Amino acid sequence: MTCVAVIRFPGSNCEAETLAAVVRAGGDALLVDYRDTHLHHADAVILPGGFAYGDYLRSGAIARFAPVMQAVKALADAGGAVVGICNGFQVLCEARLLPGALQRNAQQRFVSRPVDVRIERNDTVCTADYDVGEVIRIPVAHGEGRYVADPATLTALEAEHRVLLRYVPVAGSDLPHNPNGSLHDIAGICNAAGTVVGFMPHPERLADRVLGSDAGQRFFSSLVRSARVEVAA
Repeated sequence: MTCVAVIRFPGSNCEAETLAAVVRAGGDALLVDYRDTHLHHADAVILPGGFAYGDYLRSGAIARFAPVMQAVKALADAGGAVVGICNGFQVLCEARLLPGALQRNAQQRFVSRPVDVRIERNDTVCTADYDVGEVIRIPVAHGEGRYVADPATLTALEAEHRVLLRYVPVAGSDLPHNPNGSLHDIAGICNAAGTVVGFMPHPERLADRVLGSDAGQRFFSSLVRSARVEVAA
């Protein structure tokens, strides 16, 4: 069975939903403390949403120095699956496992609402069960979700097809489709291999039909299945 480690930082608040989504996808979910120095033989790792270290200084800036991040980096360097959701995405950028940065929302307000995002790649560890071009509706909840990068990085991301998710207009809504002002409407990116991914929407918060939609569950079924293939290989 594929084992997925979910990291708990001081201030994380989405561990329970993330662990449940992994189990629902057929994986073995393991909660790992930020003070641990290893991942207990996990095949993949998820950095969940929340407010690691209270988002003091800058979102993810302190969490990047947590002892467990050395093990996370080692897994990433070995080609293992590493996923950052919302605050986890911020941590991955601060740790330089993904390029760019997440800054304060353009409206200078915390935003919490559903958004529509388009799947730009389905050859990554967490989007394999979606179709390219498929649009799904899942929630965001963040105050620092505006993705920024220098022009050269943005050009490379687009040329190398490393944009994973992109905000698109919501049918029948007058709200801005881009909730935070992210450049190029970027909602998530990945490394060249598609093994390290980060995104702002919260699929774990809409991953059970009892909630009215399980649109986010395939992120986790993709991860469990992709990591299993890596283990088998």
